[in-house]
This record gives sequence, structure tokens and C-alpha cells, in this order.
Amino acid sequence: MWRFFLLCTGFVFCGIAAPAVAGDFWQAETPCYWCLRDAVYDDLALIARLEANPDLDEGFKGPQITAARAAVHRLRATLGPLQQTDTEPCCYSRRPLYIR
Repeated sequence: MWRFFLLCTGFVFCGIAAPAVAGDFWQAETPCYWCLRDAVYDDLALIARLEANPDLDEGFKGPQITAARAAVHRLRATLGPLQQTDTEPCCYSRRPLYIR
């Protein structure tokens, strides 16, 4: 009887802790938009450097380029579209220039 009581008590405590885990209570905050954007630019710069270097063997730089492209696709999926908070787009915010 005592073992049955301890087993039921253990199940109750597991059931209480489950909603906190299901709600992602311990999940870290969302990643920084600018940090992810800079990581994408760094990977694209690495790809450009590797493709432009004729001294490196294709067998050496091929897997690195493939991995960097996969990282770019993963980061862009994480990044998502840019969320603008302004009322007008950045390109149209200044007055038009008139040349005589």
C-alpha cells in the first residue's frame, strides 16, 4: 500500500510539472534580428571568398560552401520577413530631389 501511495504521488508531481514544459516555460528569448542578419552576411562573404580563391582545391572548398549555403537558408528561415514599425517605408521617407 505504501509503494502504491508513493507511485501515485510521483505521477501527480509529474502531471503538475508537464504544463510548464508544454508551455515552453524555460525557452530562451527570440534571437536578435540584427545578429541573425549579420550571420547571414558573414556566411555570404565566406562563400564569396571561397569561390573567388583559385588556389584552393574544389574538393576542399566544396563542402564548406555547401555547409555555408545551408546555414544561410536556415538563418533566413529563422529570420523571416522584416517587420517595419514605421508608417512609411524607408525609401520614401525623404523629400524628392529636383535637378535643374
